[in-house]
Amino acid sequence: MAWWQILLLTLYAGLEILDELQIYSSLNTPVGAGLIAGLIMGDLPTGLFIGASMQLTVLGIGTFGGASRIDATTGTVLATAFSTSIKGMSPQTAISSIAVPVAAIMIELDVLARFANTYFSHRIDHLIDQDKINYKAVERNVLYGAIPWSLSRAVPVFIALAFGQGLVQQIANALNGDLLWLGNGLTVAGATLPAVGFAVLLRYLPVKRHAAYLILGFTITTLFSVLFSGMQALGTGLSAVNKGFTTIFNGLPMLAIAMLGLALAILHYKNIPINKGTAQAQSTESQSNSASSSSDDDEGEITDDEL
Repeated sequence: MAWWQILLLTLYAGLEILDELQIYSSLNTPVGAGLIAGLIMGDLPTGLFIGASMQLTVLGIGTFGGASRIDATTGTVLATAFSTSIKGMSPQTAISSIAVPVAAIMIELDVLARFANTYFSHRIDHLIDQDKINYKAVERNVLYGAIPWSLSRAVPVFIALAFGQGLVQQIANALNGDLLWLGNGLTVAGATLPAVGFAVLLRYLPVKRHAAYLILGFTITTLFSVLFSGMQALGTGLSAVNKGFTTIFNGLPMLAIAMLGLALAILHYKNIPINKGTAQAQSTESQSNSASSSSDDDEGEITDDEL
């Protein structure tokens, strides 16, 4: 791994957390990290594969308030870097043996960054309590808060890339040698992690309420998979019989399936506000009519005292 690759990945690791906190450009996501790391390492497919796998793994993971969560972005950066530079390290193995453990360990450094940031918060409180507030100093301390956040990601990435290649190479050699059974297990685990992410997501989604869409999506995907697989098999057979047959049959375009799902989601959620609005309007109108009729009855009622 070249020194400039280590430098660029370290800079990206320090900037991506600031993007997550303030800018929100989506380059701080695991798939964004896979894109950047893949470009830097010169292996974009591997970077996107690891990034997309980690993105699906944390699909249903979220936090509330200031709670810390696993840092799948940093895990993606290191997994991509080592998978492309270490001999014998497959992307699936890198996901399960590097990306996931690193993402879990980074929780502690995230807590450390938050704890260190309180130093600048107390300085700001002290400046505000002064009779004459130094607004420039307050602004500087607000910006200083970015330092512990950046260092919490940049420092571990630099140490791992600069001094950890030998250790990772030994681990890769062991997983492809005496511990081949463990390496195969890690490969399978890395390949199934996206399914775990979907399972976590489905745990929180209202699946029972929208079971029809789940069944419809599964059925459409299955039908198209069978259809395209049959077409590919037919094309392969024709090309074997007739050498002049050069038509290429592509596999199932998952983008098309995703677009179908997006269309169904748009149709569904587009109708929800309308239905809710109509129901609320009808309810409000009925309440208003009943209230007005009640008011009219009260005003027009003749009591015994008025006779």
